[in-house]
Amino acid sequence: MRFSKFSRILSRFAQWRIRHIGNDTFVILAAFLVGIVTSLAAVLLKVTVHEIKYLVETLIYMYQSEWLYFIYPLAGLLLCTIYVQVFRKGDLGRGIGLVLVSILKKNANVERHKMSSQIISSVLTVGFGGSAGLEAPIVVTGSAFGSRIGNAFRMNIKEKTLLIACGAAAGIAAIFNCPVAGVIFALEVVLAQATVPAFIPILIASATATVVSEIIYKGQPFFRITDEWPISNIPLFIVLGLICGLMSVYCIRTYLKSEQLFLKRKKPFQNSIICGIVLGGLTFLFPPLYGEGYNNILELFNGNYAVLMAYSPFSDFFSGDYFFLLLVIVLMFTKVFATALTIGGGGNGGMFGTSLYSGAFMGFAFSKIINMTGLASTNPEHFIAIGMAGLLSGVIHAPMTAIFLIAEITGGYTLFVPLMIVSALSYFISKYFENYSVYTKKLALSGELYINNKDKIVLEKIKLSSLVENDFAEINIESTLGDLVEVIGRSKRNIFPVTDSQHHLHGIILLDDIREVMFLQEKYSTTSVKDLMIQPPAVLMLNETMGEVMKKFVDTNAWNLPVLEYNCYRGFVSKSAIFTRYRNLLIEEHGE
Repeated sequence: MRFSKFSRILSRFAQWRIRHIGNDTFVILAAFLVGIVTSLAAVLLKVTVHEIKYLVETLIYMYQSEWLYFIYPLAGLLLCTIYVQVFRKGDLGRGIGLVLVSILKKNANVERHKMSSQIISSVLTVGFGGSAGLEAPIVVTGSAFGSRIGNAFRMNIKEKTLLIACGAAAGIAAIFNCPVAGVIFALEVVLAQATVPAFIPILIASATATVVSEIIYKGQPFFRITDEWPISNIPLFIVLGLICGLMSVYCIRTYLKSEQLFLKRKKPFQNSIICGIVLGGLTFLFPPLYGEGYNNILELFNGNYAVLMAYSPFSDFFSGDYFFLLLVIVLMFTKVFATALTIGGGGNGGMFGTSLYSGAFMGFAFSKIINMTGLASTNPEHFIAIGMAGLLSGVIHAPMTAIFLIAEITGGYTLFVPLMIVSALSYFISKYFENYSVYTKKLALSGELYINNKDKIVLEKIKLSSLVENDFAEINIESTLGDLVEVIGRSKRNIFPVTDSQHHLHGIILLDDIREVMFLQEKYSTTSVKDLMIQPPAVLMLNETMGEVMKKFVDTNAWNLPVLEYNCYRGFVSKSAIFTRYRNLLIEEHGE
């Protein structure tokens, strides 16, 4: 009853705002609201995760209990699995790729539970040491806010899609306090087709989220870079870009294969225990794998190298320069596998933060190797920042996002040219070997995602069930021509499905095929419907996708095809109805 009353209030408000507030203005207001709520969610996520991490590290420091690095990741994965299995019935949905699927196939409807479930699950995962980033969960959360706000105000698909992008932009902006990178991320990754009018609402949401985050949660997670870079380092940037591209391929393949190895096992609690034990063991041996790891990147920037292995049993072993370089390389590769273990064990997080982490360590290692061999003199701080951009660009296939994100969070606009060189090269190398990003590859291989096929994107938003016409007069298979003539006299259609008492379809009768015999009354009782019917050129199943439906229409050159559900006749679908719905969707979404 309360929901019905609330729905009526929203309907009245929707009618009022259509009369008094223009659509463009209202979308901007809605984007402002999305920016606020997403930023509050991001701050809540950051603060909670960091407080849990601070508590764990305090306990380790006070009691010299390094074994907690082994226990907490396992506990976090188990808690997250319990939450997902008990409170979400096993349905959580992880990753930014699912937001794209919601836009492309679900009429821009992101599930309501993602407004809270992503935060809860990622807090339990990363707060207790899961080796993953918070960016994917907050992007999904912001997208869910955008979708639900769009639904609440009765917005169309185009407007809801824009609000989803606003939520994604606000999430990135609030996490890093970088509004420009948030806007570019939304346009480059979330929106399949960016348009100029989309800039303003996304910019409003991103800027709003940044301001709110700055007010509530002050602090810059990374080192500010102000030094100029020598032009003689350009060949080194080119080499680093190539290395970043190859490393990106390693990250994408390792992450997806390792994750799938565990996710295909339908035993969530066993997965949590196995992955938790392995992840806990790695974290115990290499404490920098704990959580997001952004604090470790900051230590690299500041030159506090000894801190990275302060609580490791190998702390004495990695004391020399060469051994420390070996440690950095090990962490660079192991972080990706640790993230896969985190997700495979039922946790929630993403590769965005891991890409920044491994990229920073790779850039540092590359710089140290160059300096130690005497080939050139490099500034490690520059290569840490550039490595972050390069690997992020290759892993998520978003070079512009990588360039502006690193420029904003490090203040390294002086590095703009090196950032462009490395990000572009990494993107092209990664794209050559992996056509899809870490977000989209799994979905693309399963046939759920096809960003570059506009026709298929629109078609898949059409549900076959919504196009079924059931006003075709049925004729029983045991009937005669006389019975058929009576049915024809009551029908306005020229196709007649032949069915039995259980509504199983046996064939169809076309009016054009029987015109010559339908007036021969002497055959009314002697001619059976069985003798007149033909088989349809194809049949459609109610659960088929529109891609499969259109293929059958093309292959048969038919204009109408019957639809079955569990082998029972349900009606007909016409090609003209599909074209009409397709055209209406184009008008609604793109104004075409």
